Parts: sequence; C-alpha cells; structure tokens
Amino acid sequence: MAVLRQEVDPRDVGLDGKTLDRIDQYFAHHVDEGRLPGFLVCVARGGRVAHLTAHGHRDMAAGLPVEPDTLWRIYSMTKPFTAVAALMLVEDGRLSLDDPVARHLPAFADVPVYEGGSGADTRTRPAAGPMLIRHLMTHTSGLTFGFYHSHPVDALYREAGLESSVPPGANLAETIDVYASLPLQFEPGTQWNYSVASNVLGRVIEVVSGQPLDVHLAERIFRPLGMPDAGFEVDVRQADRLAEMYGEKEDGTGIEPIPGLPLRGRPRFLSGSGGIVAGAYDMHRFMELLRRRGELDGVRLLTPRTVDMMTSNQLPGGADLRSFGSHPAHDEPGNDGVGFGLGVSVVIDPDRTLAPAGLGTFGWTGVATTTFWVDPSRDVTVQFMTQVRPRTSHTMFRDLKQLVHEAVKDG
Repeated sequence: MAVLRQEVDPRDVGLDGKTLDRIDQYFAHHVDEGRLPGFLVCVARGGRVAHLTAHGHRDMAAGLPVEPDTLWRIYSMTKPFTAVAALMLVEDGRLSLDDPVARHLPAFADVPVYEGGSGADTRTRPAAGPMLIRHLMTHTSGLTFGFYHSHPVDALYREAGLESSVPPGANLAETIDVYASLPLQFEPGTQWNYSVASNVLGRVIEVVSGQPLDVHLAERIFRPLGMPDAGFEVDVRQADRLAEMYGEKEDGTGIEPIPGLPLRGRPRFLSGSGGIVAGAYDMHRFMELLRRRGELDGVRLLTPRTVDMMTSNQLPGGADLRSFGSHPAHDEPGNDGVGFGLGVSVVIDPDRTLAPAGLGTFGWTGVATTTFWVDPSRDVTVQFMTQVRPRTSHTMFRDLKQLVHEAVKDG
C-alpha cells in the first residue's frame, strides 16, 4: 500500500519549519474547539514532501485517528480530474474544445436561454450560439446549480428534482437529459457561473470514449499515475480507512455526523463534478503530474503545452471570477484577482487576491473543506483534507495560504 511520507527537512527546500508547525497548531485548535474532527495537511516543494501532519479523528465515535492513508471524499476536487481526462481525449484527436456539446450529446442541440419571468411564466429565447466543450471546462456554459436560490433558473432546477444536482435514482446519462430540458441562465461564453458543467463533461467523456466514467478515469489516469486508492467507490479493503462525514450543527455548537457521498458499492450516478474518493498519496501524485506539466515518473498523460493552457486563465479579456458575470453567489472578495483555466482556478493578479498567492497558482476546493493548490512560481504544492460540510463561510483556506506564504523563505 502506497502511503505519503515526509521526504525532506523543510530547511533543505527553503521552508521555515516553525511556520509550518504553526499550521498544525492552527488546525489543531479547530479540532480542540470542535469545529473539525481531524485533518491532514501536506506541503511539498520541488515535488518533495517537506511537511506532513495527520491529527485528530477520521471517525470520532469510533475513536479512529486520521492517518496518512485515510481516504477522503474530495467532492469538487474531482473536476480537475475530469478536465484532464477530457484534455487527453483532445490530444488523442477524439474531442475538440470547440466542439458543440450537442455533437456528442444531441439533447443540448436546441437549449434556449432565459429571458425573463419565473416559474410557469418563464420566458426564453433561442441561444445565439452553441454551448462548446470549452464552455463546460471554464464554467461559462450557462448551466447552474439548483441550490443557489438566487435566479429563476435555479428554481427550475429545483422543480426538476435537481436540488442536489441529480434526480433521485438517476444515472449520469439520465441526469444530463434533465439538464438539457431546462433553459440556460445566460448565453454560453458570456459569464462565469460555477455549475453542473463537469457532470455534462463527464458524460461527454463516456460517449466519446465508449467507457463508463469510472472505468475511463481508472484506465487513463489513476492506474498510469500509480494512484491506488482513487476511484468512485471503496472496496472492503479500503472501507475502514474512509473518514466519517460531518456537518456543522444548526446552533453553531460544533459538528455532527451526516450522510456523505455513498461510496460502498459502485454508485449509479458517476459524477464528473464530485464523485471521487482519494487518499493524500493519490492527490500528491495528481498534483505532481500538473506541477511537472503532464509527466510523472516517465509516464506522460498530457503535453506541457496542454497543461499550460489548462492552468492559465481562459476567461475573455483577462477577466477574473468576480468581474465576468453577474451571479451574486460569486460576487465575493475571494474571487478578486482569480481567473479560471480548464477545470481549475488560476491567480492572475496576486496584488488583488484575498490571501497571498504566487502568480499562476492554480487549484480547487471541495465542499467537505478540502483544498489543493500548485504554486509554480515558488514550486510549492499544498493539500488539506478533512470531512466537514460548513453551513457558513470560513477563513481556514485563507489562513492556510497566509501561513504557507510565510513559510517560503527564498521565493
């Protein structure tokens, strides 16, 4: 079994050990205060793990500790994996970023665009142009989420049974047909709106490859990269390493167990947006693939040019997430100075970001308070894992970025 381990003294790679210890103290305080069950944090530089801490519990009731081989539901950190799989098909010549989605999923051929009204009085108009594969990968497709509660199209998603993005009991193909039956919130390519787009991209991958999404990612990414625990389900040998899922209590007094992504047994719905479970070793391997621009240990999945495109801002005119669009759910200070590539966010103006980050830093987060990022300018990669669905926003990731920034002494 592959387990992530510290490989080098922080001082040998230009990191301050005392500052890295403050990261542990910061998150241990959250554990002591009952806001986290436990956590794993890893900081690597030049591909070598310089700081690795596992603290607290993966299962509080059972008294099971977080360990380096604990498995985590990474939720939306699935999206970059889906993007890599799609880009591999692009390099194979089987898919193009400028393909209309309808070429592969005919249900999207005539999806209208919202014009006004709500509910039964919703008015729509024909789209001016097609939704493209690149729109799915940049979240500029016009799709949305039902849980936003901020636009009439969100309400239509909820009425269609999409509060949690998938109708009860539906598979990926059936779910995509429901998405295609609803109007787009805006013209494709004209705004950024985080959405169900990666589920649609996952279905495109299935159609183009002729394989179920879980099989395709296992054959093209997980096994070639040596990611032994990554997948869409856990087997009997892995089950006792899976962290329990928690949520914040309504009264704000701590956390309690809640249902998590079901992983015991192959899921009927294979989510390209949020279906993967992985260990810290798996995530380190994936981050290394991207840090090394598409190659790891002699295995090349993507060309450097493709990875450079994936991890550079693709929003028109160099826009950031806050300026490119009008969705109130994304009009927040943390989106200043941050653009979006193909499946990952990208720092485009470090002077405007809420937390310190080098130019070109890319990565993403998951709803269970997980995150990863790669900072090419300082050759640093970071991952943080826990399993808590918060009810309100928090400053943990911002504070983590500040501490990592302070720990880098020579760049």
